[in-house]
Amino acid sequence: MSINNNKRWNFRYFATELKNKNMSLTDNVNEGIKTAMKAKDEPSLRAYRAIKAALLLAKTDKSDSEIDQDAEIKMLQKLVKQRKESIEIYIKQDRADLAKAEEEELSIIESFLPKQMSEAEVRNIIAGIVSENNLSGAQNIGKLMPLAMKALAGKADGKLISTIAKELLG
Repeated sequence: MSINNNKRWNFRYFATELKNKNMSLTDNVNEGIKTAMKAKDEPSLRAYRAIKAALLLAKTDKSDSEIDQDAEIKMLQKLVKQRKESIEIYIKQDRADLAKAEEEELSIIESFLPKQMSEAEVRNIIAGIVSENNLSGAQNIGKLMPLAMKALAGKADGKLISTIAKELLG
């Protein structure tokens, strides 16, 4: 068993090195699938296949053959959110085995996302938006949220943004 874990760890290390800035997400995912198959790393293979499936769905939904980087980030964030929700449910239902599988996939999918901002950084940006637009009171959350989501798109989780916005205006 330790051999498998060691092989998996080595593959995960390689997976972070795999991402090439010059390659598209699709190319990186295809390379990841090949490498995971060779390493016989099932969790990574599941994660890469999930990303590939989401990319194919996104490409067929739109008329053009390529999707832009913003759409890719939104798609990856959606996959991350699904995994986090599944982990929550599995933990509540005492299914640690399923939660572990989701966590393994989550780590691979998150490696393709840009680095997320810390809570303090998000709080500073939202506080700046509040002061720039002279917003106060809970009734202005509807005005703040679109501005904050636009400023922090892809850099922070929407749930975190919402929580901080409610704290600052609430």
